[in-house]
Amino acid sequence: QVRLVESGGGLVQPGGSLRLSCAASGGFLDILDMAWHRQAQGKQRELVALTTRGGRIQYSASAKGRFTISRDNAKNTIDLQMENLKPEDTAVYYCFARGDHEVGTWDYWGQGTQVTVSF
Repeated sequence: QVRLVESGGGLVQPGGSLRLSCAASGGFLDILDMAWHRQAQGKQRELVALTTRGGRIQYSASAKGRFTISRDNAKNTIDLQMENLKPEDTAVYYCFARGDHEVGTWDYWGQGTQVTVSF
């Protein structure tokens, strides 16, 4: 079982910055992929940024150039630094982790943290 704890959401004005953090804990052999997804009201959940255990990084088109994902494998944490935020970035942001266990891999989600970009 992997527990994901997110922090860092809130209200920010357009053009502002926020940093989201997620820490994975629990019983696992390793954490493979970690990522941030988001879900805006009335829309499907979408990938924002992903990082693999080996350091490969992938961004959505909307995140590229504005968001930076970073990972600490020793601490099993990821951060998402978001710059130049836009109203369309408003969503609940979810941390994702793929845990490696003796019986196989399992996907886990955090509880979500609200990001609101508005004046």
